[in-house]
Amino acid sequence: MLDAATLQQLVGLVEHDAAHDPFPVSGWDAVVWACGNATQAAMFYQHVFGMELVAYSGPETGNRDHHAFVLTTGAVRFVLRGAVDPDSTVADHHRAHGDGVMDIALEVPDVDRCVAHARAQGATVVVEPHETSDEHGTVRTAAIATYGDTVHTLVDRSRYSGPYLPGFVARTSPAQGAQVFRALDHVVGNVELGRMDTWVDFYNRVMGFTNMAEFVGDDIATEYSALMSKVVASGDHRVKFPLNEPAVGKKRSQIDEYLEFYRGPGAQHLALATDDILAAVDRLRAAGVQFLDTPDSYYTDPSLRARIGEVRVPVEELQRRGILVDRDEDGYLLQIFTKPLGDRPTLFFEIIERHGSLGFGKGNFQALFEAIEREQERRGNF
Repeated sequence: MLDAATLQQLVGLVEHDAAHDPFPVSGWDAVVWACGNATQAAMFYQHVFGMELVAYSGPETGNRDHHAFVLTTGAVRFVLRGAVDPDSTVADHHRAHGDGVMDIALEVPDVDRCVAHARAQGATVVVEPHETSDEHGTVRTAAIATYGDTVHTLVDRSRYSGPYLPGFVARTSPAQGAQVFRALDHVVGNVELGRMDTWVDFYNRVMGFTNMAEFVGDDIATEYSALMSKVVASGDHRVKFPLNEPAVGKKRSQIDEYLEFYRGPGAQHLALATDDILAAVDRLRAAGVQFLDTPDSYYTDPSLRARIGEVRVPVEELQRRGILVDRDEDGYLLQIFTKPLGDRPTLFFEIIERHGSLGFGKGNFQALFEAIEREQERRGNF
């Protein structure tokens, strides 16, 4: 795990008094994936992204429904599930959506308090509060529904010292690749046209999140397509959820494409925080990860130099790697986006390095949107 000072540097925390928070959230617990082949996916994330295998559940441990590999790096935990039983709910999720996020699990200090508040505010409780135990202690969990087939499992592991959850066994793996990221910055959700404000209200009302940013109108638009986005966050900004919906345009936006191929709302991308984005991008490219292309004109535009001021590396080094840069009143950030990581043009990663900035790279939206449009056109989905 990472200390508060390191998290502050990586993801940009703010002061917050949780004493009167109706739905206190301590942080991310896990991102739980449905995979077509979790066994291979686990190797991919170890050798390409430098994650460490720490726990496992599967037929050998009495779980005849699915394999589950628990991978960690820094403060990030991925749980990769792959169905063993063809009738598994994991198989159902994968048949509908392809490789994607089933569950964005959150660590909370009081599961029952959170569930009671959520239920009173009209949330759907899909798993009631309950406890599971083993020789390492007891974990209390519950789950509430959110957009599409995505859920938030609420986890209190304060009385547990095992590698993940009861039912999992510790497991290690041979040496993996170099660590690429250290924290989860934010998770972006795509929802249908006209539903963004509904889900913003859900996070405000049900989970006590506050509105952090809003991008509408011409903020994220080209001649052909557009989207609207609003960001909600927990009190200290440890957990941040940008929510996107398509906007009416001449052609289909990236959100329309996602909704078609994911078969509904879901997590669009995960922003992974690093303290050395240059080294991260170099390692990922060497391992075969593909990133969105940024035209040279982005870096030679005089307005960019005037807007960003001094940053820690020469712009020429950013240009060589295709890394974007943006500055706001609090500082600056560096960011880059992968192409979709699976067979469907759906989920992808953002690699982000913050230097004081609490934003999301608004100054880069136009360049990013145009890059995604170029990829859509290559795929024949524009």
